[in-house]
Amino acid sequence: MRALRIDRSVSRFAISRIAASVSTARAAKISSLEHVTIDLPECPGKGWMTLRPLLTGICGSDLALVEGHASPYFEDWVSFPFVPGHEIVGLLEDGTRVVVEPVLGHAARGHKPPHPDAAPGDGDDYAHLALPPLKPGIQTGFCCSTGGGWSEHLWVHESQVHRIPDSLSDEAAVLIEPLAGGIHAALMAIRSITQNEHTEPTTEPVIAVLGAGTMGLAAIAGLRKFAPSAKIVVGARYPVQHRFAAALGATEVVSPDDLARAVRRHTGCHMVGDYLSSGAHATIDAVGNSASVDQCIRLTRPRSTVVLMGMPANVSVDMTGLWHRETKLAGSYTYGTENLPDGSSARTFDLAIELAAEIGADRLLSATYRLHEYADALAHAGASGARGDFKIAFDLRPINKESH
Repeated sequence: MRALRIDRSVSRFAISRIAASVSTARAAKISSLEHVTIDLPECPGKGWMTLRPLLTGICGSDLALVEGHASPYFEDWVSFPFVPGHEIVGLLEDGTRVVVEPVLGHAARGHKPPHPDAAPGDGDDYAHLALPPLKPGIQTGFCCSTGGGWSEHLWVHESQVHRIPDSLSDEAAVLIEPLAGGIHAALMAIRSITQNEHTEPTTEPVIAVLGAGTMGLAAIAGLRKFAPSAKIVVGARYPVQHRFAAALGATEVVSPDDLARAVRRHTGCHMVGDYLSSGAHATIDAVGNSASVDQCIRLTRPRSTVVLMGMPANVSVDMTGLWHRETKLAGSYTYGTENLPDGSSARTFDLAIELAAEIGADRLLSATYRLHEYADALAHAGASGARGDFKIAFDLRPINKESH
């Protein structure tokens, strides 16, 4: 089968990092990512099925890998050579159309789950992610035992698949995984407010979101869904991001440089130096670099929480304000089982399937490419914001096949 596969190469990662400063396309051609013919790995065991991808998205973590910016933290949590791709809608052997919850959880690895009916991402011990019988891998798309979505076939475990309704197009379904990540971050922010013993209860909290790419928009949609009375103040770089953020429920959308002033208007606080005296009840950083983490700390009220949705990797931040204001930094990685504001619980992916239909998620898919066009696809994904686009995906459907 044809696939895009990446191998470990320290020298090529370093060269890719240099090339990425010129263009993502050049980095893709220089990197160890190759368009190759390979065999599907051996079946990992009981409960595993083959899946034929229809559409598979390109994520920021995929770009970081190709551009040589991935953190060395992941060295022990992935297994080379692997086929990337974890935002997948595809067909099982019997023709059932599903989306993949990519975390390789306890059930997929033959380990005891942390509780009955646990989602793949649940649990507070990650040892299973690096233990046999599978090779190490945090998710499908980072594990050589399973394959990934940038290929014609891969293995998925029965615990990972979610059937989707016929009424949901492939183009909307490929956005379910990032939507699940956005919902998870949104619910973390909401819980940090409702459970904060240091602030007065409020029915109209101010929640700031920095960044309005695909993941930032997913968080905005999640916030509006589960905190309908919240004031959602968004910092977005590009005009198209302003329009989509507003359409998905943002109360006010401004440039990133104006975000602190916008939060101040909604909270009535003061400015002391570069910090707000009070600030947002919670902030979601959907960018993930030194500047964004620093900015989010400055505009979040003391004893409140910054949810790090963007993958920050190595950052340099003056932590004095964090210490003085007793601000919490909370990482938001994937999804699992969520505790909802009404006291019920649900799998994040089930919530994302519902939200994808409600918001018309297909409008966030900006372009698709064939596998052999991977350099152009990755270049487009790397420049999507500046080009006025959002999600870019690989289309593995037969060329004469119409989408569902």
